Amino acid sequence: MTPPSTQDPLALSLPESATPAPALRAAASVPPPLGLLAELTHRCPLRCPYCSNPIELARQAAELDTATWLRVFREAADLGVLQLHLSGGEPTLRRDLPDLVRGAAEAGLYTNLITSAVTLDAARVNALAEAGLDHVQISFQDADPASADRIGGYAGGHAKKLTAAAAIRAAGLPLTLNAVVHRQNLERLPEMIDLAVALGARRMEVAHVQYYGWALANRDALLPTRAQLDAATATIDSARTCLKGRLTIDYVVPDYHAARPKACMGGWASSVMVVAPTGRALPCHAAESLPNFDFPDVRTHSLAAIWNHSEAFNRYRGTAWMTGPCAGCPNAEIDWGGCRCQAHALTANASNTDPACALSPHHALLATALEHATTTHFTYREPGRPPAR
Repeated sequence: MTPPSTQDPLALSLPESATPAPALRAAASVPPPLGLLAELTHRCPLRCPYCSNPIELARQAAELDTATWLRVFREAADLGVLQLHLSGGEPTLRRDLPDLVRGAAEAGLYTNLITSAVTLDAARVNALAEAGLDHVQISFQDADPASADRIGGYAGGHAKKLTAAAAIRAAGLPLTLNAVVHRQNLERLPEMIDLAVALGARRMEVAHVQYYGWALANRDALLPTRAQLDAATATIDSARTCLKGRLTIDYVVPDYHAARPKACMGGWASSVMVVAPTGRALPCHAAESLPNFDFPDVRTHSLAAIWNHSEAFNRYRGTAWMTGPCAGCPNAEIDWGGCRCQAHALTANASNTDPACALSPHHALLATALEHATTTHFTYREPGRPPAR
């Protein structure tokens, strides 16, 4: 995702109904986010068991309207954001998507559509390209059609993705293939890489499932073995060498076999801002899972005020919040303590060291989880029906 605005962050125009909130307090200015992830809707025809949406899905009636999204995009550009990622749910279910793309392009934002592509046809692709769309990223569940449809919980979905990918390339749009990998599809990682090449993608993201929300509920069916992880890493290394100059491969590894945590999102509220379908501004897509947060609403606050001054965005910025073993650690400004959402999910305290760190007193929880990862049964993402805990 990715030159700071010199404008006073509190001077941006707000809706007439907006009023300052107590949670927005003075703070030192920070560099602007590199990207804005706009989750336009939680609606989606797929039912992926690792969906990154929260367990409590927003209804269509609660979604931001077109005018509000367009104002948010203009504010993002004023703040210094360059890249806009249009996501969901399935963003193509928004009938106003061409208008949103056009408005974002007029604001000077680079637009990337993150989609399952099962609702895209040539006519819609061409309309989005004409509106100014810059890039498309399609998620694939597997290279094998039957397995892909099973994982996504959507019959015929894989075939529709292939048709959409051809339409995207025919329209002249750059294509990225996003492969979410786990225990039940890792054996076909080489075939997934071959698929990316065959579809004309210039970039591929191979992302191991990250275990929050729906994925945490399905952890026992998704966690890979160490042997699978090592084989996948070797496959990526080989493919990067063989396909250099043809396909760029980004690789996101899982935490459960790690000794040190990743710098989740580059550090809390450091590079990306997320806006949920309901208008809540978040420092990452999983942050709604954290209790005792009052996340600001873009309906009543400007993006600049939220980014620079909200308590929620400043709570875990930098290192001042850290306690042992993070405090004073030489890696503190490298991994930033790991993931706050994972710390909460596994230890019930977002301020704890991420258990992915071997220095965490909770690190053994990861080994225990790996021992219990034996099922192949999925609990699919279902609106209005949270998974059993």
